[in-house]
Amino acid sequence: MSLDAKIPEGDISQKWSNYKSKVHLVNPANKRNIEVIVVGSGLAGSSAAATLAEMGYKVKVFCFQDSPRRAHSIAAQGGINAAKNYQNDGDSDYRLFYDTVKGGDYRSREANVYRLAEVSGNIIDQCVAQGVPFAREYGGMLSNRSFGGVQVQRTFYAAGQTGQQLLLGAYSALERQIGMGKVKMYNRHEMLDVVVIDGKARGIIARDLVTGELERHFGHAVVLCTGGYGNVFFLSTNAMGSNVTAAWKAHKKGAYFANPCYTQIHPTCIPVSGDHQSKLTLMSESLRNDGRIWVPKKKDDGRPANQIPEEERDYYLERRYPAFGNLVPRDVASRAAKERCDEGYGVGASKMAVYLDFSSAIKRYGAIEVTKHGIDNPTESDIIHHGKEIIKEKYGNLFDMYKQITGENPYEVPMRIYPAVHYTMGGLWVDYNLMTTVPGMYALGECNFSDHGANRLGASALMQGLADGYFVIPYTIGEYLSNEIRTKAIPTDHEAFAAAEADVRGRIDRLMNVKGKHSVDHFHKKLGKVMWNKCGMARNAQGLKEAIEEIRQIRAEFWSDVRIPGATDEFNPELEKAGRVADFLELSELMCIDALNRNESCGGHFREEYQTEEGEALRDDENFSHVSAWEFKGDGDFSMHREPLVFEYIKVAQRSYK
Repeated sequence: MSLDAKIPEGDISQKWSNYKSKVHLVNPANKRNIEVIVVGSGLAGSSAAATLAEMGYKVKVFCFQDSPRRAHSIAAQGGINAAKNYQNDGDSDYRLFYDTVKGGDYRSREANVYRLAEVSGNIIDQCVAQGVPFAREYGGMLSNRSFGGVQVQRTFYAAGQTGQQLLLGAYSALERQIGMGKVKMYNRHEMLDVVVIDGKARGIIARDLVTGELERHFGHAVVLCTGGYGNVFFLSTNAMGSNVTAAWKAHKKGAYFANPCYTQIHPTCIPVSGDHQSKLTLMSESLRNDGRIWVPKKKDDGRPANQIPEEERDYYLERRYPAFGNLVPRDVASRAAKERCDEGYGVGASKMAVYLDFSSAIKRYGAIEVTKHGIDNPTESDIIHHGKEIIKEKYGNLFDMYKQITGENPYEVPMRIYPAVHYTMGGLWVDYNLMTTVPGMYALGECNFSDHGANRLGASALMQGLADGYFVIPYTIGEYLSNEIRTKAIPTDHEAFAAAEADVRGRIDRLMNVKGKHSVDHFHKKLGKVMWNKCGMARNAQGLKEAIEEIRQIRAEFWSDVRIPGATDEFNPELEKAGRVADFLELSELMCIDALNRNESCGGHFREEYQTEEGEALRDDENFSHVSAWEFKGDGDFSMHREPLVFEYIKVAQRSYK
């Protein structure tokens, strides 16, 4: 099967406008007869469902949480990008497009990224109209701050809880449609298979997580908005329920999986403290606006941070990358922190952490504030007091979270941070319409691959989720559904629904009947250690080959020795977890195969054999300027298809942030 991205003709700045003016439409009377299934209710899912229902479609929404408000989108802290140029600092649609492609190390599709930049401003207008409480300047204008990989201020934010506020806006829009009867909401339901009839996605099999009952649901189209697969590493900043199951089931029914080895390691997370942990905690990238990252200049320096004088501190990001300093992209900052710790300069008990220090910012803001307050001859304590108040206003909830977890006061001592798995740029392959290789099946937000290449810039995940849901899928789904207006609802007693349900039931029964000795977490932790050590921040051919064999061994042990308490026809969280881990055990093998196949370093994919003399990622554009889209052929058997990446509007170059 050849991959056709269906990119419109014309200049990149006109592609989306031309597309919208020519796309096929579905008239209002026909929309009332068309059913759309949306799986996932985070930012992409809630915004898509609310918008499609507003347009007149009949929509069903499924989420495994007890409410859409529990979606992992709520955890996003720092902000959302948009090319509004409110700061008059040279921002534009093109600059946002350029920064995103460059930040992704030139491994994303130009047309999709430009569209993302083009609609970014609309997102802010939409959210303000919904009442999202973005931070504002004294005069009432929306405030902006910087994020990594850019030299402008384009990130809109709501303190340190931007994702929560944006999700409340989308949730309100969704609830309005639920109240009007246009959306049927299925909380505590997990999609366990896609139903494909005559080559088209026609519904799903879902499990009621409270009763254990399997249900069949028809849809003229299925829209997946199910997030990323970072929990394949066990420890990540993702919610513990985040999983790949829906996307993986789609993959096994014919949807190609693109660039699975592209995973993002976030540089500012609270370090691992022991084997007891079940997840990690993110400290927002926004903290790098004012926090300075450093390590002692002396190896194995055991002194407390505040006892190390300024001249004995190595602000290594500022030293290596003077043009961007502490705001280099995430992959660059993460590898630099790992390198310092590996060389013996790490801090804390584990020596696997670096400092994020706000003392300079506190003094800088304090000096401004005492002047504003007319305080003559201020003491140092006056300056520090007023500076802390400004930092509290900007980042207070993040500082409180850090103190609750670590017991340390970041107003008084530097934070200790270390990189952790945070986001996945890989996902289901989609074309310009966001349709997968299965007609009628779409993928939005983090569960597709399209916008971020090999490394996502900070504050772009929220932008993509809402762009896809509010402004892209409402147009592109009509191109497909305009040809489905004569398709009547297919009864769920159709043989394809029966077969899919039987497959799901058989897999559940197989899991329950293993009756082994070890818990699901036992195997998940083993898998996570293999993935982190051999397919994490740095990879090499030998390690990846070993990882593939070890994953196969863990998978065999899982299916012969996992123990799942309880029964199938009841609320059974361990059974839910077991199904998700079983899918991770299959996905992880493909991730390692993809990483082994890509003989270059780019963005978050860092092969140790391919690096510059200065330790930076070394791309191979001649052989690997393509999307690797993998087709499922059978257990452990995948076939790769290439989508060449053509750059007409950006000059491809080795990334430099110096």
